[in-house]
Amino acid sequence: LRIISVVMNLFILLSLSDMYGSLHSPNFPEPYPRETELRWNVSVPDGFQVKLYFSHFDLEPSYLCEYDYVKVEAEGEVLALFCGREETDTEAVPAQRVITSPRSSLSLLFSSDFSNEERYSGFVAHYSATDVDECSDRTDEDLLCDHFCHNYIGGFYCSCRYGYLLHTDNRTCRVECSDGVFRERSGVLSSVDFPAPYPKSSECLYRIEVELGFRLRLQFDPSFDVEDHPDVSCPYDYVKITAGSSEFGPFCGVRSPGVIQTDSNVVTVVFHSDNSGENLGWRISYTATGSRCPVPEIPPNALINPVQSEYSFKDHILFTCEPGYRLLKDGEFLDHYQVDCRSDGSWSSHPPLCQMVDCGSPKLVDMADMVFGNHDNSTLFGSTVNYICREDTFHLNTTNSSYSCGPDGEWTNPETGSKLPSCLPACGRPSRSLPPQVKRIVGGRSAEPGLFPWHVLLSVEDLSRVPEDRWFGSGALLSESWVLTAAHVLRSQRRDTSVVPVAPEHVKVFLGLHDVRDKRLATNRSVEEIFLHPDFQPNNYNNDIALLKLSERVGFNEVIRPVCLPPPHKEDPSTPVPNSLGVVAGWGISNLNASTSTSSSSSSMSADLGVTSDLLQYVKLPVVSQDECQASYTSRSVSYNITDNMFCAGFFEGGRDTCLGDSGGAFPVGGANRTSTFLKQQQQLYN
Repeated sequence: LRIISVVMNLFILLSLSDMYGSLHSPNFPEPYPRETELRWNVSVPDGFQVKLYFSHFDLEPSYLCEYDYVKVEAEGEVLALFCGREETDTEAVPAQRVITSPRSSLSLLFSSDFSNEERYSGFVAHYSATDVDECSDRTDEDLLCDHFCHNYIGGFYCSCRYGYLLHTDNRTCRVECSDGVFRERSGVLSSVDFPAPYPKSSECLYRIEVELGFRLRLQFDPSFDVEDHPDVSCPYDYVKITAGSSEFGPFCGVRSPGVIQTDSNVVTVVFHSDNSGENLGWRISYTATGSRCPVPEIPPNALINPVQSEYSFKDHILFTCEPGYRLLKDGEFLDHYQVDCRSDGSWSSHPPLCQMVDCGSPKLVDMADMVFGNHDNSTLFGSTVNYICREDTFHLNTTNSSYSCGPDGEWTNPETGSKLPSCLPACGRPSRSLPPQVKRIVGGRSAEPGLFPWHVLLSVEDLSRVPEDRWFGSGALLSESWVLTAAHVLRSQRRDTSVVPVAPEHVKVFLGLHDVRDKRLATNRSVEEIFLHPDFQPNNYNNDIALLKLSERVGFNEVIRPVCLPPPHKEDPSTPVPNSLGVVAGWGISNLNASTSTSSSSSSMSADLGVTSDLLQYVKLPVVSQDECQASYTSRSVSYNITDNMFCAGFFEGGRDTCLGDSGGAFPVGGANRTSTFLKQQQQLYN
């Protein structure tokens, strides 16, 4: 306790600075002296208050405490005035009352007058420092935190919500809002937390920057609330806008500024707030508008995208043409063309024109003539042209010979596209017609050259066996590379029933041959591959069919042409119609006095070739019904059966029909101009 006493007309001043203590009247518990003033100044550290109460009080009573009294003061204000005795209630005594200072200091004054009628013992008081809860004390707004208040013994501190910064005054929460640049052609910006109260003590700068040539238009939201003053224009908070050399604002109050149209592509919005107020803020929607370009005229047969009622700077239009037309710009054909609306309101180029597609002259096809679908031989879009082979012995390789000028500038066919047709020799059409004879030709008849242009001679030399074996057979030309024949003709002769083809290099193919003595005049080819039917059965000749691939393609002419294959089974019966006539050709057909019996494959291959004919022979034979065919062979042999892969052809009374060297040849049936071929095990089954 540090006591400073000043004695001047009995006036004493005492200073107390401890966190707690006691004080009493002079001479206590003896009566206090007359004409005495004694003051105690009590102070504690900042952040604390002084709490004072009396444990004993006995002073001279008087009306309004005019004689002796105790006065408690703080910051120039009287907090309490006491006098009298505790056992009476006529005057103001402290009793159990606790007096608390508003801040960290308090003063107590004791005063006595010149006389006392009785003996009064005075008073005893106690004080202590108590912590101040600033966070709950809202009597002084300067002490409140903007967001969060945290109390501790002797003081408090403030903090802010996430995204806010504590101001240098340590109470206000501000935001950092000056680094945003808006570059889109439209957008929205607002005060922070709009429509909640905006932060205090903040300087916000927003920059809108769009491409040169655009003008920015600002639209303030009708809800506008910025702190203002009734007499001074926006002294506290305000919104200010700068656009080029123009300035707008400052704006404050509750009246929205509405629409602000600028002539600039760059706008700066500044928002200032001080450290007070709870206003809701503002919001701006902005759009960028460019110069208007006129709606262009659409050229004939042209299409544009997008189609709009108006076009502005930076808009573009893509020009294309209707199907069958092409864009023409500066002498160049284009798939599409784009024009752009410029900042001065003009288009970057004039619209292009659409010109009808011209496919040009169709390409020529060998052996074919072109016939246009219109009288003026037009080659423009939609025109048609037909290809027609010049000779009856040739036909197109497509059923649809019409080509149209398409939108892409090419002649196209619905079946083959842009691929050109070809005039191919017609299959199954001999270069000369058969004699009109329908009766049986016994022993065969010599054929004229070109009568069977598909018939080929197969010469086989099996050098893999000892001794070497030689034989020949027939075949039918299917295409430039493939020949159809019987499997037993190309099977290597073995003692067992194994099926092994002869080596391809041991087979020679003669095409266009008429007289076997003049093989040098025929076209010959070697063989690249041989394919025997995988289910060929040598013991009964079931599936007796084979294919061989020529090592080099053969060209078609008057004496070399392909034969026609029969249609698929789903479209036509698998065997020829009974009693229909077919033609068999070969060099194995000899004269009448030879044997008519059918022999085995091995005997036919080893028979004397001297009975064969030098000239190609042919004979016409009728097809026998399948039931009659099967019954005939059942009666002859129990080990040999007619399968569904076989048929019979010939006459009931027999006679020379086919023989040595005819194996593998075709059995063409059909009209005089076109035949279909059946290949069944001919050597064994022709009667």
